[in-house]
Amino acid sequence: MQIDTEGFRALGDPVRLRILRFLLDQGGMCCASPGRVCACDIVAMLDLAQPTVSHHMQILTRAGLVSAEKRGRWMFYTVDPGRFAALAAQLQAVADVARPLATAA
Repeated sequence: MQIDTEGFRALGDPVRLRILRFLLDQGGMCCASPGRVCACDIVAMLDLAQPTVSHHMQILTRAGLVSAEKRGRWMFYTVDPGRFAALAAQLQAVADVARPLATAA
């Protein structure tokens, strides 16, 4: 069974989990459009320096959890639900293998 360590590693940071939740909620933003969130809104929500947020967004993008689109000088991010479904399927496969082991113990 192949496990996507990059995707799970990207989810292992509390800041990145906050970013993902924010991308999914999309509330109270100045520059968002349907389905997309501007990097400036993420910076404001986290109250972190822009380079720190860019670092986290690069990890999420590289893991395929979000996609990035540059519009003028702004970067917009979108969550990739298919990627989350693939990670969930991997977790389910592990749970299916572990379930008989847990009942045997």
